[in-house]
Amino acid sequence: MTITISAVILAGGQARRMNGQDKGLQQFKNKCLIEHIYTRLSSQIAAIAINANRNIMDYKKFGLPVFSDELSGFQGPLSGMLTALKTATTDFVLFTPCDTPFIPLNLCQKLQSAIEKHNALIAYVYDGEREHPICCLVSTKLTDKLDLYLQEGNRKVLQFLKENNGIAVDFSEQKKAFINMNTLADLQSTS
Repeated sequence: MTITISAVILAGGQARRMNGQDKGLQQFKNKCLIEHIYTRLSSQIAAIAINANRNIMDYKKFGLPVFSDELSGFQGPLSGMLTALKTATTDFVLFTPCDTPFIPLNLCQKLQSAIEKHNALIAYVYDGEREHPICCLVSTKLTDKLDLYLQEGNRKVLQFLKENNGIAVDFSEQKKAFINMNTLADLQSTS
């Protein structure tokens, strides 16, 4: 059985370390960060949307569906993930942050392989040193569990993934693919 997958680029945060600038719209190598992510995802998956909680019209200019968190008040990435799972018409949703412009071109394929091999509901990235829980593939079957997790006041992505038997997928051969742009200085210094 083939599983269906859609993707969501998470751009709904406050970007405190970027002086409140909307991260996904920041320029890196003459393109917005979100454009780098889209370019790398579009070769892997057809249905891609953006989760944003401000500058909605700016994000709509990229021609992708844009949606905001159901929960108000910038509740963190899980809030955007919950809204995505609730509205998805696919079996799984592939999530990526908007600040990781070098994501691997085999991200979806490797995470999907782990899901199928282990009959799991979640797979996420491990770069050989640290986990990258925002780069993950999550089953829509976990929508209610995630809703409850958030209602209980929990916000830790990795904790949710592990509590639901998430599979850490080794991307150590592509460790640099998960460099993220957290500050305005990062945008200038990283090549």
